[in-house]
Amino acid sequence: MSLRRSRDVPELVEQARAGDHRAVARLITLVENGDELLPEIAAALAPHTGHAQVIGLTGSPGVGKSTTTNELVRELRKQGHRVGVLAVDPSSPFTGGAILGDRVRMQDHATDPGVYIRSMSSRGHLGGLGAATPQAVRVLEGAGCDVVLVETVGVGQAEVEVASLADTTLVLLAPGMGDAIQAVKAGILEIADVFVVNKADRDGADNTYRDIQGMIALGERGPGEWRPQVVRAVASRAEGIDDIAAAIDKHRAWLVEHGELRGRREKRAAAEVEAITLGRLRARMASVRDGSMLRELATAVAAGELSPYAAADRLLASLETET
Repeated sequence: MSLRRSRDVPELVEQARAGDHRAVARLITLVENGDELLPEIAAALAPHTGHAQVIGLTGSPGVGKSTTTNELVRELRKQGHRVGVLAVDPSSPFTGGAILGDRVRMQDHATDPGVYIRSMSSRGHLGGLGAATPQAVRVLEGAGCDVVLVETVGVGQAEVEVASLADTTLVLLAPGMGDAIQAVKAGILEIADVFVVNKADRDGADNTYRDIQGMIALGERGPGEWRPQVVRAVASRAEGIDDIAAAIDKHRAWLVEHGELRGRREKRAAAEVEAITLGRLRARMASVRDGSMLRELATAVAAGELSPYAAADRLLASLETET
């Protein structure tokens, strides 16, 4: 389907809501590419969003994020949920494309019409997600997914952005990888709602479990605040997956009981609006006098003729004049 006119948007959205995976794929591609019809697509999807449970999974490479995601999908399907998966892969510095390794690991669900799996390129975006991930989540919500799993790139200590996108954030650890120390260094302790000690059949799993429990005990919490759960699992053998699902359900119940679910989603919406606004602002900055003003200001700053703050003031003034 060629999507070149606004009148094509409602039809494509209806096809996605009817379970057409090709329509969902087309919508996410348009989102990733920042298509000019994106505002119309977002408007058509808006009435059908805001209901899905968004679960984020993060952790260092090799801890078993994709295997755990695969088994969580199986458990959620047993419960009758329609599931969407966004697996953010590292992008090629040459083509910007994703390796699609996560989709290869999730072939068990390839023929299930109640599951949609999409690998997305991070396209150099930091924080473990792609810039288009929030809007892709909205596409899956609009397409009728009850639960959306978002798996991050898995490249180290900076993957905290997923916490701002998810209702519940799972941080996966594995014995023998120094993850307990990394958690302290990276601040991951603050973003985890549930810790999963995966590969719990390996030597050192008990130590990792105790280390995480000890760090949680040291954290300061007010009365009624959520205490992160710690769950053991061996995802490759589907062991402990029901415990992970139970911990997720427990956290969701706490969010609802304490009014935190709405608060998290409002913060998520605010972050989306801010990102879109900044993107449009950058586009306007680049278009002022066909981009020549920014170049002239940069030249003046580099030559020491103008401070960067003064240059910024001039650029902002020019944008206000345009308005």
